[in-house]
Amino acid sequence: MTRRMKWIQLGVLAALIVLLPLLFPSGYYYRVGALIFVNALSVVGLVILIGYAGQISLGHAGFAGIGAYACALAPEHLGLHPGLAVLLGAGISGVMALLIGRPILRLKGYYLAVATLGFGILVSMVLTNERALTGGPDGMVVADPGLRDLLRDLGLRLSGGELWYGVSGLVLLVGAWIALNLLDSPTGRAMRALHGSEVAAATVGIDVAAQKLRAFVISAVYASVAGSLLALQNQYVTPDVAGFLHSVEMVTMAVLGGVGSVLGATLGAAILTLLPQVLTVFAEYEQLVLGAVMIGVMIFLPQGLLPSIARRLRGTSE
Repeated sequence: MTRRMKWIQLGVLAALIVLLPLLFPSGYYYRVGALIFVNALSVVGLVILIGYAGQISLGHAGFAGIGAYACALAPEHLGLHPGLAVLLGAGISGVMALLIGRPILRLKGYYLAVATLGFGILVSMVLTNERALTGGPDGMVVADPGLRDLLRDLGLRLSGGELWYGVSGLVLLVGAWIALNLLDSPTGRAMRALHGSEVAAATVGIDVAAQKLRAFVISAVYASVAGSLLALQNQYVTPDVAGFLHSVEMVTMAVLGGVGSVLGATLGAAILTLLPQVLTVFAEYEQLVLGAVMIGVMIFLPQGLLPSIARRLRGTSE
């Protein structure tokens, strides 16, 4: 990817974040937009893991749970500001990914998928069963980071939805910038090499195990920060944030939009976040319609929406 193309993608994403509020008919849509950005951030992490390095994970919601509960537990038990709790959660997730990644990334295919699934289930079980610490299935309240008060002191009066729309959009932009820079770095090129063929990558001197582990740790930090943002904007967290279905949603968003594309990941997150809102008119048929949409995309656009559309447009122009 050329530097020009990288800045075009970031520019498109920034323009969407800035201009979308002009179309919002009410403050509710700021909340939906913030949720899209949070989901997109976690999916960008999976782009690095799956799209760049070619590794699968069905337990990444576990890292989102660690980040979310760090924002709930650290202010209460350690007296940390919620903003510092985000960094603490990211650090814990990174160390955890480093520790579990060494053994499980030796696995391949569905063995790796099952191993990561086991990690996610384990985190979810701990958060559900440790009632004295986490509140169990009922969850717990997350402290207000005080951003609205800080902005009010500076003369800016924003609603909660507007505030978290801006914060989540800014963090997504930073995350996308990091991912796009990583793509063309020596590390990114090494990851893409092992995605094509681990044997060939090892033959040219790439440390395959180290690159797999690096991608796993980076993607875990992305998921943790996304979980923290979700907890802070909702000011409440439950073990569902670390559940298996959340992990599946994250992978589905990545595959739907285009697992190798940062903009595609954002598109996939937007579609799967918005569809439940749109499909409420179908009531009990909501899941059926959602499944049909997914099957259709996988059959007719197997590489994901954005890459497939771009490829067909290039083919037409040629």
